[in-house]
Amino acid sequence: MATYTSRTVTTVRREWIVPAANPWGACIGDINAACAAACRAYREERGLAEGEPIADDALRFHVGDEEIVISFETEAGSAS
Repeated sequence: MATYTSRTVTTVRREWIVPAANPWGACIGDINAACAAACRAYREERGLAEGEPIADDALRFHVGDEEIVISFETEAGSAS
């Protein structure tokens, strides 16, 4: 008889979008503010203290046609 379990994994991606329209691109102040907000949210989500470092690969930066998107993902699973 086969023994197995299954689970459902829900992934949530949080995003901070910085306008970066041509020809000027994004302002460093806007990028810094969005990155700081994303870092705070990441720390809250993971239960990390304010001064505690986060992993180098915790946040992702994606470049769109007219925006820079800073994001991280969290997963929640339930076994059945």
